[in-house]
Amino acid sequence: MFTKKCHQFFEQKFGFHKVLLTTSCTDALEMAALLLDLQPGDEVIVPSYTFVSTPNAFVLRGATIVFADSNAENPNLNATTLESLVTPRTRAIVPVHYAGIACDMDAIRAVADRHNLTVVEDAAQAIDSYYKGSPLGSLGELAAFSFHETKNIISGEGGMLAINDARFAQRAEIIREKGTNRSSFFRGEVDKYGWVDVGSSFLPSDIIAAFLWAQIEQLDTIQERRRTIWQCYAQALAPLREQGVGLPNIPDYATNNGHMFYLVCRSLSERTELINSLKGKNINPVFHYLSLHRSPFYSERHDGRSLPWADHYTDCLVRLPLYYELSEAEQQRVIEAINSFYQHR
Repeated sequence: MFTKKCHQFFEQKFGFHKVLLTTSCTDALEMAALLLDLQPGDEVIVPSYTFVSTPNAFVLRGATIVFADSNAENPNLNATTLESLVTPRTRAIVPVHYAGIACDMDAIRAVADRHNLTVVEDAAQAIDSYYKGSPLGSLGELAAFSFHETKNIISGEGGMLAINDARFAQRAEIIREKGTNRSSFFRGEVDKYGWVDVGSSFLPSDIIAAFLWAQIEQLDTIQERRRTIWQCYAQALAPLREQGVGLPNIPDYATNNGHMFYLVCRSLSERTELINSLKGKNINPVFHYLSLHRSPFYSERHDGRSLPWADHYTDCLVRLPLYYELSEAEQQRVIEAINSFYQHR
């Protein structure tokens, strides 16, 4: 059974207490929100610069989202602002390890532990990446991973919930199995199974797990290639820093899993010109997230605080092509096109 093989691999390699494959990272986040038993009005701290699934999972449970700004150095949540965002209604902090680069988890855990808050790591992009030697996804009580086709290892569409606090483990199984104790039944722990809690159909088919297992078998090879591509970009584009163009910043406490390489342009107009210039050469760079505190859905619910770094990355960050099959010649063409653009500005 490939699902079981995948579970055992992740638990053994990364030391997670328990993992459960899901049909998406979104589903893993929604399971985490259900496990927290959130009530309307409970608050959850989430970075504004992230994918909509991160806060949406908690909004579905009635939570109020309190958005945090990004760092000046990289798009991760600015942990120094957390203390000021905590109120008596705060229940959880959801750090997002953007581009697979670790957030400052010591600072985040310190705030969480001081106020008895749950940490749910959004590790969608962070497989095989580490914080001070500890795997990302192992530092929160719960963590969500993605195996979407854009990630380092994939199953087409898929995800995983990592459970590091044993008190959540049994209930997570029930929630994943439509609110039934079906897993306990198949282990012979009960003589029949029934409806015992809330839940939904979060578990993937074993065919999806089989696809993922084939990727797991090649994890080291995939990671080596992605890091090679990343390093090539970093070396070739490093001179752009002298012109004020931002490149990924990896803190000393973090490792690089080769998930993404990006530039931070000096303005929205510059980014637009760069994207159009590259598209004219049949290269397809893309911008990334839009600040969620300014989104049509949540802007009226936001508390009005300015989050300038989230807005900066919204306007200026552009992702470059990075995937396993990217050839050296193709990558060189991207690099030459970018350098040519900046040479003529």
